[in-house]
Amino acid sequence: MNVRKIASFITFLVVTSKTWLSVTSFSNIATNLRAGNARHVETHLSMSQDGSDLVARRIIVTGDVQGGYYRACVLNEAGRFRKLVGTMSPPDDSAEAEIYVEGKKKMVDGFVRWCQRGNVGLSQVTTVKEIFEEDPTGLYDGFYAKTK
Repeated sequence: MNVRKIASFITFLVVTSKTWLSVTSFSNIATNLRAGNARHVETHLSMSQDGSDLVARRIIVTGDVQGGYYRACVLNEAGRFRKLVGTMSPPDDSAEAEIYVEGKKKMVDGFVRWCQRGNVGLSQVTTVKEIFEEDPTGLYDGFYAKTK
């Protein structure tokens, strides 16, 4: 495939879809284009559409979130079942908690849906207040949540 065709195709996609690529991905593709590595660019383009790219979300949850049962469920769901990394804010007396997760897009989206379900059992009711998209930091090697 011609490098100019790839460059114009990437420009078209970036202009038409703001969420298609992050700035770092676009700069990596541009660097590979300048280096004449079109095969790597084609591979990156196909990979970034299948849900395996890394994303991060900050989820604000309200309700019965300070108890040990909910925190253990979050730890199991994020860390053990979905293999996500991140943390949950330490327990305090408020009815709000912040969960930061990063991992593969497919897994993070599934975890967000699990949080939005609202009930995890034992009549604990939770509500997702806000969800923020963030850039993955790569600072965590597992999921950490402190229980009371």
